[in-house]
Amino acid sequence: MRIAEPIVLNEQTRRKLEQQSRGRSTAARVVMRSKIVLLASDGLQNKQIAKTLQVAPRMVALWRGRFLELGIEGLLKDAPRPGRTPSISPEVTATLIAKTTQSTPANATQWSTRTMAKEMRVSKASVSRIWRANGLKPHRMESFKVSNDPQFADKLEAIVGLYLHPPEHALVLSVDEKSQIRALDRTQPGLPLKKGRGQTMTHDYKRNGTTTLFAALNTANGEVYGLCQQKHRHQEWLKFLRMIDQTVPADKEIYLICDNYSTHKHERVQRWLGKQKRFHVRFTPTSASWLNMVERFFRDITHNRLRRGVFQDLEQLITAIGEYIDDHNQNPKPFIWTAKANDILEKVTRAQTALNKRRSA
Repeated sequence: MRIAEPIVLNEQTRRKLEQQSRGRSTAARVVMRSKIVLLASDGLQNKQIAKTLQVAPRMVALWRGRFLELGIEGLLKDAPRPGRTPSISPEVTATLIAKTTQSTPANATQWSTRTMAKEMRVSKASVSRIWRANGLKPHRMESFKVSNDPQFADKLEAIVGLYLHPPEHALVLSVDEKSQIRALDRTQPGLPLKKGRGQTMTHDYKRNGTTTLFAALNTANGEVYGLCQQKHRHQEWLKFLRMIDQTVPADKEIYLICDNYSTHKHERVQRWLGKQKRFHVRFTPTSASWLNMVERFFRDITHNRLRRGVFQDLEQLITAIGEYIDDHNQNPKPFIWTAKANDILEKVTRAQTALNKRRSA
């Protein structure tokens, strides 16, 4: 007759097992496993324990061995199971991923779960599961533009340096204009939000004029200086710069971060800046407006105030913009820049390398 391997318990382990075997809030399966080990420690064999507890001998042998191998922790949860055999082989999965990333359908620009399922002769649920497991989203398209500015590295370091290490006794302002803001009035009144139905708005509209918002974001505290103008020529840009000059205390240097728009580099603008010794201008690289922090504020005002706004005339639009800026400045919060210049430069270099490979191919 086969003899099961004996179990010897110390006082602490026995007390713990007895507590588990009597615990009212302990899972029933853990109670049963604890009783099996306690009876085994008393010298009973597997068949005797199985008869006493009215379970299968195979179950007794399993948990006796699990305890000898893992101790009490081995009784608390089941061992991982292999699961069912996958219905889709690794070769088919690899082919599906390759088709998704390296080809397109004959009559479309991207794959859908249904077209890929038809192509690979699997279910669309399987396609969706494989895409999700591998982080593939063919329905999404992200835009990009790699700057070809020969002075990209120098301009990048200058601007990021101002964000991360602003000079003392100076104000760093991220400035730009948001042009062609339209005062749109809807042709019919929309319905308000209610339970079971979202807010409605007509797709067509009436145009009641446009304005341009000149804005300067204080990168230190998030405060915004704004001015609305009918046009965005160098004359309006100069007027905005003069407003900044009058608003900022005279004892502070002013560092301006702006893009390469021709208005910002106009001869009259350059001549005026040359006379204002406390102004220092840092231009972003070409095709790199994402370096200008004020763009984040433009995104917020568009999303929060302008996109769903209804303006019956231009004056209402300008008033709404002014009220939004005033409300923002009552409790301004700065946008925190965390990316270092070297990290950004590495990403741009990798992107440029990938582009060159695509062009050569």
